[in-house]
Formats: sequence, C-alpha cells, structure tokens
Amino acid sequence: MDKFLIQGNGPLQGEVRASGAKNAALPILCAALLTDDTLAIHNLPHLWDVATTNRLLTQMGVAVTVAGQGEVEINARSITTCVAPYELVKTMRASILVLGPLLAKRGEAQVSLPGGCAIGARPVDLHLRGLEAMGAEIEVEGGFIKARAGRLQGARIVFDVVTVTGTENLLMAATLAEGQTVLENAACEPEVVDLAKCLIAMGAKIEGAGTSTIRVQGVANLHGATHSVIPDRIETGTFLIAGAITRGRVRVTQTDPGMLEAVLDKLRQAGAKVSIGADWIELDMLGRRPRAVDIHTTPHPGFPTDMQAQFMALDSVAEGVGTIRETIFENRFMHAQELMRLGAEINIEGNTAVVTGVERLSGAPVMATDLRASAALVLAALSADGETLVDRVYHIDRGYEHIEEKLRKLGGKIRRVTQ
Repeated sequence: MDKFLIQGNGPLQGEVRASGAKNAALPILCAALLTDDTLAIHNLPHLWDVATTNRLLTQMGVAVTVAGQGEVEINARSITTCVAPYELVKTMRASILVLGPLLAKRGEAQVSLPGGCAIGARPVDLHLRGLEAMGAEIEVEGGFIKARAGRLQGARIVFDVVTVTGTENLLMAATLAEGQTVLENAACEPEVVDLAKCLIAMGAKIEGAGTSTIRVQGVANLHGATHSVIPDRIETGTFLIAGAITRGRVRVTQTDPGMLEAVLDKLRQAGAKVSIGADWIELDMLGRRPRAVDIHTTPHPGFPTDMQAQFMALDSVAEGVGTIRETIFENRFMHAQELMRLGAEINIEGNTAVVTGVERLSGAPVMATDLRASAALVLAALSADGETLVDRVYHIDRGYEHIEEKLRKLGGKIRRVTQ
C-alpha cells in the first residue's frame, strides 16, 4: 500500500498549475450517456475517480477513447447494459450520477447504492424522490436502485436540503424530460454551472444554473459537443494553504480566482498577502506565522466543506485560537485525531472544533481517513519538524493529480513509498 514520506523543510516557494476539477469532471463524464453522439472532454484530471468512472462507462459498453493528455472522447451509442455494479460503485459515491442520464435516455437503470469517503450518511433519497416526481418507478432491493420510466415528465422539485449530486442528477435527467422541470433550493456550486454549460453545448435548454432555482425545458434529443472542464478550486486552495502553512510564497496558475472568494478572504484574515490575475492566484506569507481564523462551512457561495480539513491544519500552527464549525457533513472531523498525533491541540464538541495553534508540529506516523483529510495531513507534515509517514494515500489519489510531484516542484520534501 502506498504511503507518503514527508520531511518538513521550511517555506514552499514557486509556481504550480491547477488541474481540472474532479467534482466537475465526474458528472460531465456521466452526461455523455444522454446522447448517441460523441462528447469530447478536455482538461480532464488524471485521477483515480476519473479512471473509475471511465471503467464504469466502459463496462456498460460505452466507447471511451483517450484522445490526448487530459482529453477523452465518449460515445454511448452502443451501450449494452444499464447496470452500475457494486464492485465499481462502492469505491466512489459519484457513480450515482449515471442514474439520471440512464433513466432519461434509456428508460431504465440499476445502480448499486454508492460508497466513497466515510464522511457522513449523504443519503440518495433526494435523488430518488425527484426522479419519482418526474414519473420514474423506483425500488431499492438487494443493495441496488432499480428504476424504470417511459419518457420522464417535467416537474417542480424542491430539495429539502442543498445537494450537489442531487441537483446534478436531476438536472441531467430533466434535459430529456417532456415539458419544464424546475429545481428549487438547487446547489449553486461552480461544478453545477460547468455541468450546465456542457449540457447547453449538447443542446439542452437550461436557465438559472448558479442560482437556487434552475429551469430546464426538456428536448427530444441531445447531440455531441466539446467541453473543457473548469479548474479545480479545491486543489487550488490546498496549494495556497501549502504556502501559508509553511510561511512561504506560492502561485497557482490556470485557475479561476472568482470561484475561491470565501477561501481567499480567510487566507487574508490569516495574514497572507493575496494577489490575483485573470487566471492565477499568488499567496505570500512574507515569512510570517499565520493567524488563526474561524471557519463555518456552508453551501456555495459560502465556505466550502472540502476546504475545512486544510484550514484545520493551518489553524494547528497558527497564532491564536480558531473555531471550525462543520454544517455540511456530520462525520468530517476524523482528521482531527491524526493532526493531534502530530501535536495539534484540538478540542471537538459536536460539529465544532476549537483549535489552539502551536508554534511547531512534530512528525509522526498518521493515517488518512478520507480525501480532504489526507490533504490536511500532507499540509501539516510539510510544516512539521522531522519526518511524517502518511498511510492510505489512495484517498488523496482520488482527488489530487500527482500531488507529490507538484509539491516537490515547490520545494517540498515528499516521496511515495510502498510498504
């Protein structure tokens, strides 16, 4: 099993390129199921979850062709099965995103109940209720979601809570439904907007993506298109914190500063000098220790839950006390115990963590429990005295493209080892 061996060695300096966004790429790959024509996708990150999605599509009989670095062409005309098996779905929750497209285009789908990171329940009932409102017949049996429908019918769907994958699933299904579908309390994340842009390029009629109300006028068919995936805002934020936590200077290029306003505001509060351009962000700590910041995770455009663990690592070595309140997932503080093994002072009560910064952390063996927790441990290790061994880095491979190579480019002493 791969591990990261990390030696804390002072400020990170330099420039790194942001990859395509995992959370945008996965639904866009699934959107190829909505047409018999070819969907060409560019700026696709080289990630475990992307590879798993491609394997899932291939197993269904979909033609997935690598057209170049970060480029694939997908054609679902010759799909042979509408079954998404447990063997693939169990490793990646985003597999549920084949449900809406399969049902809308093929009239049937059998999708295993999903797995993924152990950060909370994240039930799929909102997906299923929405599809039932559009006329689907759904049973959950033997660990599978079994769905059938004639042509889906437009409906007004109000989400009880904001759900990104639920919004994406029903958005895709609605593109081929008869009549208008209105999604209320929809997710506003940039990744939802990127999916909508791809669907519009395929011939969908969508208004309101990026707001809490999305209107979709169904069409009879979608066609092929070419789409480039947006930059990964979470990877961008992670590398900026790598600069902040090591008191260094890091520039991230080929990114979009407009997607990170809440994160950049917190980095400025931490004492960083933040400069932005059209497609780059630079953070400079000017050699200073960061100041503790308070975090309260909320749906976009609020502070993203996917950056919470990284800021906990930053607060661990910051001056002062930071309070972190997690409101999105109920089980997303598992990294705290591992940070405490490095010497962090963290007190958790319910969904709130109080972090008292220490001058320096100390290296120790730690274990990643989920994708963003693994990033937090790597960040902490980069700022710690001595050597840290991070176990279970397969989590980080799900969402960060060649992270050790990028960190070495910034001067980080990190290498992958197999033990």
